[in-house]
Amino acid sequence: MADHDPPGGGPATGPHAGTDKGRVAVAPGGVPAASTPGSRRALRAGRLRGHRLFRRRPGTPGRASRAGRNLPAAIGVGAALLVPTLVGLLFFPVVFVGIVTLFAVVGVWETCRALELRRIHAPLAPTLAGTLVLPFAAYFGGGEGLAAATVLSVLALFIWRTVDPAPDAGKSLMAGTFTLLWVPFMLSFAMILMRADGGFLVIATLLLLVVANDTFGYLIGAFFGKHAMAPKISPKKSWEGFGGSIGGALVVGGLCSVLLMGRPLWVGLVLAVVIVASATAGDLAESMIKRELGVKDMGSILPGHGGVMDRLDSIVFASPMAYLLSATLVPGLL
Repeated sequence: MADHDPPGGGPATGPHAGTDKGRVAVAPGGVPAASTPGSRRALRAGRLRGHRLFRRRPGTPGRASRAGRNLPAAIGVGAALLVPTLVGLLFFPVVFVGIVTLFAVVGVWETCRALELRRIHAPLAPTLAGTLVLPFAAYFGGGEGLAAATVLSVLALFIWRTVDPAPDAGKSLMAGTFTLLWVPFMLSFAMILMRADGGFLVIATLLLLVVANDTFGYLIGAFFGKHAMAPKISPKKSWEGFGGSIGGALVVGGLCSVLLMGRPLWVGLVLAVVIVASATAGDLAESMIKRELGVKDMGSILPGHGGVMDRLDSIVFASPMAYLLSATLVPGLL
């Protein structure tokens, strides 16, 4: 069977065209090259090194950029954020609520700024005001306080836009309402957990599970990821990484359930699976929004991470799920 033409070679000539003996390789410039096996190997390795078949395919990540982030900076910033959060959670509950509220305010500001790239102007002042109120309303008033604060915040958006009309008022109101429900409303379910006896342990477990989801998913995905979960939304998120997240979270969830919360092992395992699924859904949801808006990150305030919303995207979906599971799997907790 005849070999294919070497890359860049000219057409076969002579009476034996299509066979090895009749093939004449043409070097760049039209000068015939020797047809011995050694010369053909040299031709492939040398003169044709720049041929398109030897170039890296578009979209194939290089080894140096496989991680996709500045890992030392990401670890340092993550630790700097986690330590004061855990200290406030364990010893100063109101301080913890204040830290969460600050994160929510910055996340809402980043979201509103990103929406403006598509000329969607959310009412910034009432949206930020509602963000300041919702977490504290949930902490001091529980579910009823959160519901009342949410209704009043949305009403404030409509009143603000009525007093200060602007073009595309419908888009503006929808953007403000969406931002309020996406960030501070979802995060406030964790504040309701803070009211319960031992609720801070559930939140600590939630945070550790989110960290385990990100860490193990990143490590396994970086080294073994081949099958993308949602290539059009988040090309770097793979099924292998998702499996790593599940495996790591099962270990962390089981240990936290038995050693930290004093609950049966199966509670931690169920919590781990649900938190990983909801955190992944939150991450994909934010990736979809960023792709729609045409931005890589929501911000750049956190080196190695992007913006605050790039860190909150997992927690905003995981918080209400942790609340629901706590209300159903642990009778009497809430």
